[in-house]
Amino acid sequence: MTFIPADSGPLPNEAVARKDSLIEYPSRFPIKVMGLRVEGFVPAMAEIARRFDPGFDASSIEQRESSGGKYLGLTLTITATSREQLDDLYGALTSHPMVKVVL
Repeated sequence: MTFIPADSGPLPNEAVARKDSLIEYPSRFPIKVMGLRVEGFVPAMAEIARRFDPGFDASSIEQRESSGGKYLGLTLTITATSREQLDDLYGALTSHPMVKVVL
């Protein structure tokens, strides 16, 4: 049996980056956004996505109405370039007054 000390020194930067994220960047990354089905919801979400992914194509947004028609679910597929970009995008979406849930 081999003993490996718990504190065997710092990991190289590349190993730390891999340990922190299971996502390889850049990659296509779908984000689910739910809100009330109101006028302006889709364009507002497209504008936020475009701020974080300048190449975002609003025509690629997938839309699903709730069974009662009160809510609208969107799938925004962006090109993710970093964990920081995703964190900032999630922050912008969740803080928007039209948004109820972001997954």
